[in-house]
Amino acid sequence: MTSIIGPASFNFFGIFPAVILSFILPVIGIGLFAYIMARRIAPLVRANPDNRFDQIGKRVKNLILVWLGQIRQPRYMLAGVLHIVIFAGFLILSIRSMSLVVVGFSDGFLLPGFGGPLGDIYNFFKDYAATFVLIACIIAAVRRGIFKPERYAVPEKYGKDHTAEAVFVLGIISTLMISESLFEASELAYEFAHTGNEHFLAPLSLVWIFKGLLSSASPNILQGLHIFTYFVHDLAFFFFLCFLPMGKHFHVITSIFNVFFMRVQKGNIKPVMHGVSDDKLDDLESFGVKKLEDFTWKHMLDFYSCADCGRCSDQCPANAVGRPLSPRFITIKARDLIFKNYPLSGEIYKSSLLVEDIYTEDEIWSCTTCGACEEECPLGIEYIDKMVDLRRGMVDEGMVPQSLQKPLKALEKRGNPYGKMEKKRADWAKEKEFKANYQIKDLAKDEADTLYFVDSITSYDDEMQEIARRTSIILEKAGVDFGILGKLEKDSGNEVIRFGEEMLYQDLKDQNTEAIMETGVKQIVTADPHAYNALKNDYSDLPPVKHISQVVAQKITTGELDLKPCQDPEKVYVYHDPCYLGRHNGIYEDPRKALDAIDGLTRVELEKSRDRSFCCGGGGLMLFYEPEEETRMGVLRVNMAAEAGANVIVTACPFCLVNIQDAIKVAGKEGEMEALDFTELIEQHLE
Repeated sequence: MTSIIGPASFNFFGIFPAVILSFILPVIGIGLFAYIMARRIAPLVRANPDNRFDQIGKRVKNLILVWLGQIRQPRYMLAGVLHIVIFAGFLILSIRSMSLVVVGFSDGFLLPGFGGPLGDIYNFFKDYAATFVLIACIIAAVRRGIFKPERYAVPEKYGKDHTAEAVFVLGIISTLMISESLFEASELAYEFAHTGNEHFLAPLSLVWIFKGLLSSASPNILQGLHIFTYFVHDLAFFFFLCFLPMGKHFHVITSIFNVFFMRVQKGNIKPVMHGVSDDKLDDLESFGVKKLEDFTWKHMLDFYSCADCGRCSDQCPANAVGRPLSPRFITIKARDLIFKNYPLSGEIYKSSLLVEDIYTEDEIWSCTTCGACEEECPLGIEYIDKMVDLRRGMVDEGMVPQSLQKPLKALEKRGNPYGKMEKKRADWAKEKEFKANYQIKDLAKDEADTLYFVDSITSYDDEMQEIARRTSIILEKAGVDFGILGKLEKDSGNEVIRFGEEMLYQDLKDQNTEAIMETGVKQIVTADPHAYNALKNDYSDLPPVKHISQVVAQKITTGELDLKPCQDPEKVYVYHDPCYLGRHNGIYEDPRKALDAIDGLTRVELEKSRDRSFCCGGGGLMLFYEPEEETRMGVLRVNMAAEAGANVIVTACPFCLVNIQDAIKVAGKEGEMEALDFTELIEQHLE
């Protein structure tokens, strides 16, 4: 006999056909997998609706770049490269693994078209794929099991460590790679021993190595190894398939769907209930997420898709300063609850109030909605909408922190969190020296092409009012015809909606929308990224909205705005990206372009900048909330700037300015460092 006997023709002990086992394993494996998946889909079916079938083009693009291209993985270089190797190898070898199942019924089976040059090319890459996957698994196992990066650690309060499961799965993958390579190598070694025919193999690949090691083995050993490794591979393949939905490696199956359905628009907040218009909100019996099934099916899919890589928590500023929040465990605790409430057999358990069951109030209120977690996740898992929905549920149940009750009542009564009179909203324009040189149009009486939307903090905070005056000076110097709403302006509501006060937000939005539309303006400009985000992403049917940094950059480009050389060339400046200007709206270059237009200005970059910028911790109502934390986010940010060699921190957000100014004092760096708003620096250098 010159050819080795394949599993479809082999008889165990000469009497029991191996093909029977080849049939039983797939039947049991596929049947069990189908049953497990049916149980796992149950909570998605019972969850709230979610509109994720829009903008198909963008979703396909995400699928190609984020899922197939794995573009977010290298943000953590070593772990990312290892994952890319394993992922790519999996895709390549999945063809081989599926064809091997059929080989159990038909010896020498090849997929259509794989019998010629295409098959030779595939085998070449397949053999290297198996080799590199095995190497990557070994490195990953050593790294996970011995070196144990800090972001993988699981604090005792959050449950058990997942290292054992991770290493176990790496072992299964390694088993698949080794068994497939041995199956092929034993056949080639057998054929060479009997016929002398030599097949070209990828040099130094597993198959190449194993064939060399088996060159002197007896025919019986090669035959036995051929059958043994086939069934080891078959058993490991179906065991792995059924094991995946049992824990964190469920993402191997769900990731393709989760990435396809991931968020395609940034900055906005999901509606209270998909399919329910704003004017029908009063008809809802309950607001937000209170029980597990109140999440949408996409958010349930998020829980299943978490790879437990810890990247979200590693980038989370709340976690960094010791607040009782780790985005990673928001997901993991929910997944554990799904597994508990929806067991693989028996009845489904009734869900309890989540904030009393698996989450704490402080945990949910600790989130600054900065978006760092979502930007980092390689699987498109969302957090902000979940946190907002949980807050909506808490507000509906009357679970609002004491420190937030006063500003929320003030917003309801006066349209601003400070509780100051509406008629004082434009008092910043009455400052004696400013009023002597500049007259600001009130769009309730006058007409203009542009609305300058000031928002609450810049209108009422004594120090931040300078931003309003400087923004007005810049707009006038740039030749922009603008005015303000004055007492008709209400808080933009950016934080109100994100703190779960939905009906209050709707009221603020309606009043602002009506006031804006009655002015007939053609565009809106603001110096507050929070207002910019709300007007651009949360409101609808408004004129185009721009941040002042965009206006400045544009006017510099067209020559309508000229800047003088740097007044303090000995100072070193660094630009801090505000979360709601950068991550949520992608405005990174315009502020930098404007700063770089000042001749002689020395600017450095923070290590955490652009889409990895570190939140100042002061967004909106967070200025009123008093979280439990070990240190301030702003202090960490100031220290980062000092490490970068800067002594002037420039930001383009009033909330960031307040927090960074305070942080400089807390960090004991008064006299060493200073914080400037973008408008102050630009206004100082106007020709």
